[in-house]
Amino acid sequence: MEFEWLQVVWFVLWGVLWGVYFLLDGFDFGVSMLLPVLGAASERERTAMYKATGPFWDGNEVWLITAGGVTFAAFPLAYAVLFSSLYTALLILLFCLILRGVTFELRFQWDNPWYRLTCDGLGVLASFVAPLLLGVAFSNLFRGLPLQFDPARDFFMYQGNILNLLHPYCLLGGVLFVVMFVYHGALYLAWRVDGDLRKKSFYMAKLVYPLFLLLFLLYVALTFFWTDHFIEPYLASPFLFAIPVLCAVLFLSSGYNTYVKNSAGRAALASCGGILTFTLCGVMGMFPNLIPSRLDFANSSLNLANASSSNLTLGIMLAVAVVFVPTVIGYQIWAHRKLSWTVKADY
Repeated sequence: MEFEWLQVVWFVLWGVLWGVYFLLDGFDFGVSMLLPVLGAASERERTAMYKATGPFWDGNEVWLITAGGVTFAAFPLAYAVLFSSLYTALLILLFCLILRGVTFELRFQWDNPWYRLTCDGLGVLASFVAPLLLGVAFSNLFRGLPLQFDPARDFFMYQGNILNLLHPYCLLGGVLFVVMFVYHGALYLAWRVDGDLRKKSFYMAKLVYPLFLLLFLLYVALTFFWTDHFIEPYLASPFLFAIPVLCAVLFLSSGYNTYVKNSAGRAALASCGGILTFTLCGVMGMFPNLIPSRLDFANSSLNLANASSSNLTLGIMLAVAVVFVPTVIGYQIWAHRKLSWTVKADY
């Protein structure tokens, strides 16, 4: 395969991997954030919420490692600049993910109400901060980072600090991710549990959906207002407009199945597709840039031409991905089919 096509293939796969991570880890982020609301009635309901996500949360994290690994291997310069520029935010994200894992694994090791409430509180905090940071980080990529190429050091220097990341548009992206994952988690919980907890979860999904839809539309509108480069790939290749159209159809379908059909499973499935296509909308809006520069877009942006690995590296990675990515997807589908029994909150 030609080098240019390999670069494009890995750019698309990079976006797909992030989208799969968001749709999978999004539901357990959402369930954890809903713990103080839906699980406030009893320990049994809180236990049921943990059991609904318990078999899957650590497997979902694999896709984050995969997306980060692909960034490192396929686009090493972009990885270096990204992780040095957003070091503080990504370090906080890492601590949040570690804290979530600790609370999941240690909560049931001691049957003490205060101990379990402490674990719940830390898990809720970590599950809120993590998607907030992810939304802020990706919104900064869409808007462009303050990068400037330094010829003397032959490197792309970040000209700013963590406060520069807190632009209103980027904060809106963080809030959108939080609300989107809360809606996603409520649908997943309504599909997995039974009894009063299912009714409360489905009611919560209906309550959150209008807010999510409003934030989604506002975010899309501001994306074209606050990013100078985002619309260019779509204008150059009009067939790409099929992705945002499909995204809108899937999110509207999720709302239709929530309000009209009262089908949590179908609504959750449509939400999964919506999150995946939403991520692809953002990634394709940056094409061919991986990290656009808002200081010097033409000369200081990291793109496929100056940030990707060699032809041989991308070719070997593609051969490995063709074998192992479908294997992992097949395994996770099998795991979800085998372990997705109805969880009851009456024991």
